[in-house]
Amino acid sequence: MIVNFISQIKLAEGSTAAADSLANAEIERTEETLSILELITSGGVGGIIVMITLFVLSVIAVYIFIERYLTIKKAAEEDQNFMNEIKDFIHDGKLEAARSLCKNTPTPISRMIEKGVNRIGKPLGDIAAAIENTGKLELYKLEKNLATLATISGAAPMIGFLGTVIGMILAFHQMASAGGNIDVEMLSEGIYTAMVTTVAGLIVGIVAYIGYNLLVAKVEKVVFKMEARTTEFLDILNEPAK
Repeated sequence: MIVNFISQIKLAEGSTAAADSLANAEIERTEETLSILELITSGGVGGIIVMITLFVLSVIAVYIFIERYLTIKKAAEEDQNFMNEIKDFIHDGKLEAARSLCKNTPTPISRMIEKGVNRIGKPLGDIAAAIENTGKLELYKLEKNLATLATISGAAPMIGFLGTVIGMILAFHQMASAGGNIDVEMLSEGIYTAMVTTVAGLIVGIVAYIGYNLLVAKVEKVVFKMEARTTEFLDILNEPAK
């Protein structure tokens, strides 16, 4: 009985010690955890500047994507009866009604057709050239700021790598300043702080790159519609009057 009692006491003490060890380990892990803000600020002035730059670029990229997406989506909208009405007006000689319809339809296609309607009576080559020039202007409007988005997709990762290099330089500078007393914790903190800028730069770059390619694909669809409607309009002019 006495032996069993003593064994139970030792087991209880062992359990208590194990629980204390786990609690202490949990406290140490909690103390070692750093927030994102602490990671950014611990990288020094250079790391802070890099992260602010990446944040500004991300805001610009998101703004350009949303603004261009809505603009291109609106440009892609098309009235299925638009070309049929234009055809009827031209065949009936109602050019003013055709111009009015184009003006009341705010799309790149309608503006191209309006330019063609205004040139009716001139050689077909001149009409096609006028429509083509208008199409180039409309394409330029659709692609506005896309080059900036492409630049951000390429520049953001490089800026992130720059922050990494700055962080590594600071880490090695701390090692040199410490002499023989190298603190591993201090060195590791500098390294994973430097990695934060790389991750941030890659995230901004990837998002901007995907957004750029999505917008380019949508612009190409609009251009295809513009070319198709231009060909259709020229065919209408070539049709014999009824």
